[in-house]
Amino acid sequence: MVAAASSLDLKQEILELKKARNAVILVHNYQTGDIQELGDYVGDSLGLAYHAKDTDADVIAFCGVHFMAETAKIVNPGKIVVLPDADAGCSLEQSCPAPELEAFLKANAEKNYYVIAYINCSAGVKALCDVICTSGNAVKIVNQAPADRPILFVPDANLGSWVMEQTGRKMDLWQGSCYVHVEFTRDSISKIKEEYPDALVVAHPECTQAVRLLADEVCSTEKMITFCQNTPVKDIIIVTESGMLNRLRKECPDKNFIPGPTDRCACADCRYMKMNTLQKLRDCLANLEPRVDMDEETRRRAEAPLLRMLEQSKN
Repeated sequence: MVAAASSLDLKQEILELKKARNAVILVHNYQTGDIQELGDYVGDSLGLAYHAKDTDADVIAFCGVHFMAETAKIVNPGKIVVLPDADAGCSLEQSCPAPELEAFLKANAEKNYYVIAYINCSAGVKALCDVICTSGNAVKIVNQAPADRPILFVPDANLGSWVMEQTGRKMDLWQGSCYVHVEFTRDSISKIKEEYPDALVVAHPECTQAVRLLADEVCSTEKMITFCQNTPVKDIIIVTESGMLNRLRKECPDKNFIPGPTDRCACADCRYMKMNTLQKLRDCLANLEPRVDMDEETRRRAEAPLLRMLEQSKN
């Protein structure tokens, strides 16, 4: 039996394969620390979308979940996009299947919805939408929506309700949620606040309103970096997926980051994000599999709202 390659050997091989393939490694904030260390760019969905669009690499190795790799393919039809684990999905993506959304829009055609889709959705859903958003730019995108059309926000009801609070714009919300963020509860966060009474609470807007109300700051993962760098407070409770702690501890070494607990455990891992490993990253670069592909009609229709988002985010 051949022993598994050591972490050091794997990292070296990944770097050699990356050079040989003229590849770029894009890594989401929720990936494990060993994968983040190898990323050419580590960030949130908005930053990753910009970097995917602008790269001149021949191969994009996307260390995240499937919809993220799809997004890279949508804006790079001529490039090879690989995902370390093809089964790395997303509960939000699964909550809004494209056929269900299409049927809903047909049944409610008279409403003439302006459809805003959180980026955590499939290419098929993006193809049915007017514009895409991320947690980092959702408020800006909603504020630019036509005033004379009702908005349907898909698929995350928690993010949608937070955006309504920020903008005052009423929206109809698809009832999807992130299974990780809804595991944080008012009780679990209240208890950790009691344990660290001087700590600030920073929460992701995918959390429920009951949790968001306990937070000192609600923001995207990328904005968490800036907030934590700028606050004078040392102890900060982070209420999002555990992978974010790696990035925060690297970017803000003078702070004490406390994982926000759920009712069941001391932190929250996304099982999909954690499906990617160094070995799988090495293998996808070596074999250029599993690849992310889609039919050209879906890609073309999904690209328009995605590019609209990138443009509106600059405004």
